[in-house]
Amino acid sequence: MQMKNNTWLFYTLLLSSFILLFSACDDNDTIPEDKTTGGNLKGTGSFVYTDFDPLANKPTKVFYHIPSSSNQNTPIVFVFHGANRDAQESRDALIANADQNNIIIVVPEFSEINFPGGDGYNLGNVFVDGDNPSPQTLNEEDQWAFSLVEPLFDYVKLLSSNTSANYSVFGFSAGGQFAHRFLFFKPNARINKAVASSSGWYTMPDNQVDFPYGLKESPVLNSSLASIFSKQLTVLIGELDDDPNASSLRRNSQADLQGTNRLARAQYFYNESITIANTKGLIYNWQYVSLPNVSHDINATANYAFDNIFTN
Repeated sequence: MQMKNNTWLFYTLLLSSFILLFSACDDNDTIPEDKTTGGNLKGTGSFVYTDFDPLANKPTKVFYHIPSSSNQNTPIVFVFHGANRDAQESRDALIANADQNNIIIVVPEFSEINFPGGDGYNLGNVFVDGDNPSPQTLNEEDQWAFSLVEPLFDYVKLLSSNTSANYSVFGFSAGGQFAHRFLFFKPNARINKAVASSSGWYTMPDNQVDFPYGLKESPVLNSSLASIFSKQLTVLIGELDDDPNASSLRRNSQADLQGTNRLARAQYFYNESITIANTKGLIYNWQYVSLPNVSHDINATANYAFDNIFTN
C-alpha cells in the first residue's frame, strides 16, 4: 500500500511540474532589460508594468498578443476585462481573431488588490467611494485607473516598435463600464474607436444627474458634451443578455431607472444620449448594435467587434 501511495504521489508531482512548466512558458512575467530599444515584445505573453511613476506602487500585469504578421502600423486594441479580473482569459479568447485581422491585443489586469471593487475598477478609482462622491474623497487624477492606459500605450509602442498614432478599446461587462467612462474622464485620450459591450449599468452623459449615474458632482461636470458625442463609441449588447437576476448585476432604484437588465440599460443609455445630443444640437457619432442569439458572452461580442468595427 505504501509503495502505491508513493507512486501516486510521484506521478502527481510530475504532472504538476509539467503544468507549471507549460504555464511558465506561455506567460512568464518579463520586464525587458533595454527599454530604449524596440522589438522586445513578440508573440503571446505578459509583463509587469511599473513605468508610470504615480502608480508604480501598483504593479500591473499586462497580457498581450502580437501576431506574427504584425508590422509597425499594426492597430493596437486595449481589452478591458470583466469583474472577475480575468485578463489572461480575455486575451486568450481573442488570439485567433487577432491573428486573422492582424491586431495587437493589450489586456491590463486591474487587480482586486490594486483597484478594489467597483470603485477601484468599474468607476476608474476616481473617488474613494464612487457612490458618494465629494471633493474630500476625490482621488488625484494620476491615481485614477483610467490614467494608466495612455502611458501604457506609449510603453507598448516602444517595446513593439509600433508607430500607431492612436488605439482602440474594447470593454466587456465591468470592462464595458470602464470603457465608456474612460471616454468621459479622459477626453484627450488617443482613442480611435471604443466598444462598450454588455455593461451592467452606465454613467449617463448628463450634467443634471449625480455621479456615478450621471456627470454631476464629478470632475467632468463641465466637460464638453460635444466632444463626448463626437467619439466613435459603439454600445454593443447581446439580445439575450436580458436577465434581471443576473449575477453581479447592480439593482437599486437609480440603476433600475436605466432598465432592469443589461439589454434594456444599453438601449436606454444609447437612446437617452441621442435625446441629450439632439436637444443641444450636437453631432452624435455613437452607434448601437445588438446581437441576436447572444447572451452575456465575451467571445461573441468581442469577435463581432474585431471583425466588424476595428477592421473598418
